[in-house]
Amino acid sequence: MTYAEVIGDPIAQSKSPMIHKFWLGKLGITADYRVCHVAADGLADYFAARRHDPDWRGCNITMPHKQAAMALVDQIDPLAARIGAINTAVRNADGTLTGYNTDAAGFLEPLLPLLTENHLWRMARIVGAGGAARAIVAALADHGFTLVLAARDPVQARALLDELAPGGEHHTPPLSHFAVPTDFAFDDRDRLLDLMVNASPLGMAEQASLQFDLSHVPPGSTVYDIVTDPVETPLLAAARAAGLPTIDGLTMLIGQAAAAFEKFFGKSAPRQHDAELRELLTR
Repeated sequence: MTYAEVIGDPIAQSKSPMIHKFWLGKLGITADYRVCHVAADGLADYFAARRHDPDWRGCNITMPHKQAAMALVDQIDPLAARIGAINTAVRNADGTLTGYNTDAAGFLEPLLPLLTENHLWRMARIVGAGGAARAIVAALADHGFTLVLAARDPVQARALLDELAPGGEHHTPPLSHFAVPTDFAFDDRDRLLDLMVNASPLGMAEQASLQFDLSHVPPGSTVYDIVTDPVETPLLAAARAAGLPTIDGLTMLIGQAAAAFEKFFGKSAPRQHDAELRELLTR
């Protein structure tokens, strides 16, 4: 039986098998999607073995392997090369492997209705400078956003912006800047697009909380938190209470999985069942 899988260390918490098996069932495809725990010292052996398995369609790649796996595939999609990380490896008919990054597409998917509009100015306040932030910075820079990238280490944030979004008037305040209220008077936001994105693990179960005061968020901003556990993070709850539109981490997770699913199994994910899938994922 043909199959794909997700690899990482740790990996037991992954929701990817539930997502892909749900879609396989809806489409009546006879295939499987598995979980495989792979430690860093076993990554090269994993790819060496799988590339010779004709039933293996590929894998999704989670932390901490997104950058190390780039050296173990034969070709890298240009966007993934620019981001500097792959989250999907696909076995081609000739046995070669191609690396992709579907995080950028998954992140952008719920924003597409906004991005079709014309704006005088686009600005995104982003928390985090890790692997997920790389895909998000590249995606938003490509859509004309001025970026405010806040991290514990502003030097790391600046290096990331210089690499992925050179030439823009971007900013790298320390994360602590957003922890205390501000009385800044935002101007008229008509025809402006503002985002606030948590691209860090802060606020995730068993992680430190995200200290971000919403007084730093302009009126009408969309607040987007990529954390999936819990789905309703304190940041999203506070934003919703303040009347701001929100996007949760399951939205990005499902979107990036859909892009990978088509590469693995040659069929578009049946997205008309998203509501049912979200209910399954949040039980």
